[in-house]
Amino acid sequence: MRKTFVLDTNVLLHDPQALTRFEDNAVVIPIEVVEEIDRFKRDPSEKGRNARQISRLLDALREKGNLADGVPIDETSGGTLQVVFCRSETLAQLPPELKAGNGDNNILAVALEQLRSGVMGSQPPVVLVTKDTNLRIKADAVGLIAQDYTTDKVTIADLYPGVCELLASATSMETIKAPGGLPLQQLPSAAAVELQANEGVTLVDEAQPNHTILGRYDAARAALVPLARAGKVRLGKVGPRNREQTFALDLLLDPAIQLLTLVGKAGTGKTLLALAAGLHQVADEHLYERLLVTRPVISLGREIGFLPGSLEEKMGPWMQPIIDNLDFLLGGSGEDEGRQGSRPAGASASARAGSHRAPRSNWTDLKGMGLLEVEAISYIRGRSIPRQFMVVDEAQNLTPHEVKTIVTRVGEGTKIVFTGDPYQIDNPYVDAESNGLTWLVERFKGQPLAGHVTLVRGERSELAELAANLL
Repeated sequence: MRKTFVLDTNVLLHDPQALTRFEDNAVVIPIEVVEEIDRFKRDPSEKGRNARQISRLLDALREKGNLADGVPIDETSGGTLQVVFCRSETLAQLPPELKAGNGDNNILAVALEQLRSGVMGSQPPVVLVTKDTNLRIKADAVGLIAQDYTTDKVTIADLYPGVCELLASATSMETIKAPGGLPLQQLPSAAAVELQANEGVTLVDEAQPNHTILGRYDAARAALVPLARAGKVRLGKVGPRNREQTFALDLLLDPAIQLLTLVGKAGTGKTLLALAAGLHQVADEHLYERLLVTRPVISLGREIGFLPGSLEEKMGPWMQPIIDNLDFLLGGSGEDEGRQGSRPAGASASARAGSHRAPRSNWTDLKGMGLLEVEAISYIRGRSIPRQFMVVDEAQNLTPHEVKTIVTRVGEGTKIVFTGDPYQIDNPYVDAESNGLTWLVERFKGQPLAGHVTLVRGERSELAELAANLL
């Protein structure tokens, strides 16, 4: 049945193309939404860019006819768009508590009017679409159907893990080591699982469950192949400490994997593994010209105000977690070496920096040699980034649009790694199911040049692992 969707401002600011996502249904925009979009158009952030894009889209649709009467959104879907005013008599019919006439109440009144009068003479079901939780509660209280905008949402419980286990016979366990690997049709347990390209697979011997082999699914050959790198390469003094880290390291060290997402709770080694693999391939193997590290500038709590100094000095507090990891990787003292036993990866690039100097001097030297760059994510738009190993930390705080902007900056020969924890989000405009990291995992699932691993076991410390599980 054809429906009428009344859109809130936050839906359009979240996705400028939301108008086109409702197929053959009627889309209604209250005039209050147009007013709010106008107030955002000069904002230098993503919201401002989205507001300007919406305005241009509405102006283009205006050429098809009068927006007040309704115009077709495109020629194929059959959907229509209408801009509607809030009538004072409808606003007066709201409960006394909602008659203040603010933006949300005006949008609520428009939705109620559509429910009572129908759009252009019809009587379709009316749905208010908003990302504002309180507005959805108000709508429910006055008898309206209200929904969140879920077009780009990913159910976090069903997020693609990137790894799986399969039972295999002793013969199959040996076949995977042969040239060409183990064809999937020779593995009966694989029939019940839809393997994705570059998915990590643990083969478990049916007769001896303690006997396992780690492999990766090669979609081009439709076969399982043993891990080629992580079992042999150790980055510096230590290597991966669990199965998921082994899968992650294998993908990190494979130049054919141009995009990699690492998801996991705090302390699972996401950032440290990515930085260690990047330093190894930049400083030791020379596969890339530079290690580029960036992260969104979003604070955990209340802001402390403007920061003085140059851009590099302003970025210091935001990049301190990255600097701490690099200091750890490049440290060369005996005390540092003892501490590295509890961490999942190291970096042999420390030999180049010189173990007799302080760690801070080591990573500063790498910057001076042009092997390391710490970049503010705010200034990445418009850049082209070729032949670099790029790490985007805390990517769960990015929106899908920001992730798209970053990935489209990648040039020839660049590898990009996104790390983050969807359950630790500081950005008030995204959640565990609508952030750019989980969105990217689902969109690139199964692509031959992409990989993903969900890290489960914390390796930072016993206390950090206990806190991540209990708190």
